[in-house]
Amino acid sequence: MHFVNAKGILSAKNGMNLYRGCTHGCIYCDSRSTCYGFTHDFEDIEVKQNAPELLERALRSKRRKCMIGTGAMCDPYMHCEETLKLTRRCLEIIDRYEYGVTVQTKSDRILRDLELLEHIHRKAKCVVQMTLTTYDEDLCRVLEPNVCTTKERAAALQVFRDHQIPTVVWLSPILPFINDTRENIEGILDYCIEAKVYGIICFGMGVTLRDGDREYFYAALDRHFPGVKERYQRKYGHAYEIQSDHSRELMALFRKKCQDNGIVHDLNACFAYLAEYPQKYEQLRLF
Repeated sequence: MHFVNAKGILSAKNGMNLYRGCTHGCIYCDSRSTCYGFTHDFEDIEVKQNAPELLERALRSKRRKCMIGTGAMCDPYMHCEETLKLTRRCLEIIDRYEYGVTVQTKSDRILRDLELLEHIHRKAKCVVQMTLTTYDEDLCRVLEPNVCTTKERAAALQVFRDHQIPTVVWLSPILPFINDTRENIEGILDYCIEAKVYGIICFGMGVTLRDGDREYFYAALDRHFPGVKERYQRKYGHAYEIQSDHSRELMALFRKKCQDNGIVHDLNACFAYLAEYPQKYEQLRLF
């Protein structure tokens, strides 16, 4: 872990990454890709120590309230967050200035900040996004070894349900020859139905592989799934988008389950919901 002073913290679309790198160890992580220009080991977490000050300055200067997002490129609830509390400090600033927030994570450490997220949601809007990929717990521990399992994440989603905080699930990635099964998709969707999630983001039944990410993924396949790397190489070559042979069947199952249970699954609708700051709060401030 090393500390830096960042020049800015909010992107053009009001997203922020407080850390760079990750310690979750997911074998398929796209953020390892060479195109992101890491100049340090991926597990050597870069901490943007001045993020709270930058965020407060940015929010103070904005003319209109909006949703602030975090977690798109690095998980805001990695192991180091337990002691650094950088995410919490930024959430406190968002709360104080009455902005909305959407947080994307794989970790149930987010429950530490449940009361704070509730407070944000009462005054503005909070949406928790949780990634679920693998229903089988033993397989999950192989694919995502240093973070809580899918069952624990599903339990966290139920806590947010009970506290009236809306949730969106990322059903991604699905790995050909490993977890691209009907049983896996049905299990994850059953968790989503039980937790009454607002929406599910799914780009298809597959995974993307780029330089840097691909090499790490293939090394993990050799360790845990002998022979599967060769199947990928024969079938997909050097392709970026890797689709499961069962994609059509699994996407039909996904759409039907979502439709039958009132879960938003259109990508544009999901992303619009995440970005929408509730107008009722803007209107109340006018009077």
